[in-house]
Formats: sequence, C-alpha cells, structure tokens
Amino acid sequence: MTEAGHRTAEAGVSGAGLSTRLPRDPESFTEVHDRYFALIFRYVAARLGAQAAEDVASETFLVAFDRRSTFDPERGDLRVWLFGIATNLVARHRRQEARRYRALGRIAPAPDAEGHESRVVASVAARRLAPELALALSRLSPGERDVLLLVAIGQLGYEEVASALSISSGTVGSRLSRARKKLNTTLSPEVHDE
Repeated sequence: MTEAGHRTAEAGVSGAGLSTRLPRDPESFTEVHDRYFALIFRYVAARLGAQAAEDVASETFLVAFDRRSTFDPERGDLRVWLFGIATNLVARHRRQEARRYRALGRIAPAPDAEGHESRVVASVAARRLAPELALALSRLSPGERDVLLLVAIGQLGYEEVASALSISSGTVGSRLSRARKKLNTTLSPEVHDE
C-alpha cells in the first residue's frame, strides 16, 4: 500500500465503524481493500508464493464484496473475516501449498554471510532453517497448518482464529499444540533422538 493509501486508511473511520457501514454501503469497500489488502497478500504469499498470492488475495476481496451483506460485526472484526475467506481459498490450493513447502525443503541452506550485525546473523539463521521449516509445514495436516499460519503470519489470537475458521477455541488450541509438537520434533531431532 502506498503512503497515501496508509494515510487514507488511517484518516477513515475505525475498523468497527467500517464494519458496520460495509453491509449497507458498497462504496466503503474501497477502504476495506486499501486497509487490508497488503495484510491478506502477505499471509497468502507465505502460504502459496507471491505469484499465486496476487490472484488469491484479489479473489478474497471479490468474495468479501459479494458477501458483504452477510458480514456480521457481532461475530468478529473485518480483518478476521477476511482471513477466514483467504484461508478457505488457500484450501483450494492445498496441493500447490504442500508442493511449495516440499520444494523449499529441498533447497540447500544459503552459505554463511560475514559481518557482526545481529540482523545479518538472524537473517542467516532464518535462511538456514527455512528448508527444514518448509518441509515440516508440509507434514502438518491442513487444519493444523491453517491454525498455525493464521497465528504466526496473520497475527490472529485464538478467538480470532476460531472465528475465522468457524471452529471452537478449544479446537484452535489443540491443533496449534499438535502443530507445535510436530514442528519441534522435526526441527529439533537431536533432542528427541537421545
């Protein structure tokens, strides 16, 4: 989003005000798009890659526009509703998502970069772990992956994930717990081999 777009979104009504206007004012949807597109795009890109993300993120907003009259602000906020739609659309691309993670898992880690800045060290560590993490993500069930990535990438809380996926908070907690255990086992095999 451009800097002007951020100012426009910030100058507009609050998310709650926008949520209540949305069903009866189709013109307000431009503000919804401007405010949330980059967030939804990043979430989808992390799951499917940048190329598919543009299409899926755009489709998320088309579906939301078509269903705007069914949005109920009492059930959750607009951001959570959009993440729910995006996650449902990602489900259509599950095989593509799993292939992407398996492919990333086969990529050799990048060589160490020289330098003493902590940012460089963190970047190198993340690049080294990326293939293992991608492979571990491909081994999660679709439900576990949805919950984990809505929390990790979407920055949603348990209640928000439950609302986005139309599941209970307890289900969110159990799926997240299983996903974390599987990731820990895969990413820390030396701990489990002892």
